[in-house]
Amino acid sequence: MSDNRPVGFFDSGIGGTCILKAFQALCPNERTIYLADTEHCPYGNRPADEIVRLSEANVKKLLAQDCKMIVVACNTATAAAIDYLRASYPRIPFIGLEPAVKPAALQSKTGVVAVLATAGTFNGRLYNETKARFAKDVTVIAAVADEFVTLVESLGRGEVSLTDDSARRIVEEKIRPLVASGADHLVLGCTHFPHLKPLIEEIAGPAVTVLDPSPAVAAQARRVLEARGLLADVV
Repeated sequence: MSDNRPVGFFDSGIGGTCILKAFQALCPNERTIYLADTEHCPYGNRPADEIVRLSEANVKKLLAQDCKMIVVACNTATAAAIDYLRASYPRIPFIGLEPAVKPAALQSKTGVVAVLATAGTFNGRLYNETKARFAKDVTVIAAVADEFVTLVESLGRGEVSLTDDSARRIVEEKIRPLVASGADHLVLGCTHFPHLKPLIEEIAGPAVTVLDPSPAVAAQARRVLEARGLLADVV
């Protein structure tokens, strides 16, 4: 079986393009549609019911373009809306995200890991269930980094670059205290944050592992397409 309909992706802005690019590299034969809800960016500080409403609006737009699968390329939207979306559209496979707390906790040598995300992600079921299950024996520092979302959107508009002092100050103010606390793994719990990964790694130093979920999400998306017989024809 094969299915040449597109795979849909949505996020509040350009953050989810890191997931999109990882998927396109892994599945070059798939057509993709990316929806950036920039009008309502960021999602992180909005009430959960509003995020559900915005997410469903995005899904309806993608389904109107005949998408066969939808990747919720936003941690905040996943936390607030993916259960509702799966229940409301049972015939559509949805791929969501959750911060990579499990690998960080299992691999940590210091027993301290930090998760960078939005308040919406930290309040979600997926994050808290994963933390409770896999991070009982480590200290998990939850760092809300909404300012990173704003910075990445500014990068996308060409208003600032990663080499600017202003960008470095924003990242340093968030990262240095986490490293000083003993964290040896930094989990990027928002799809905007991998766009800052080179600068985060430079500031954190070689002793700290920065975890980007993009390759794992792309791999899961491919597995679901294959399991459901939805992979596109080879071009």
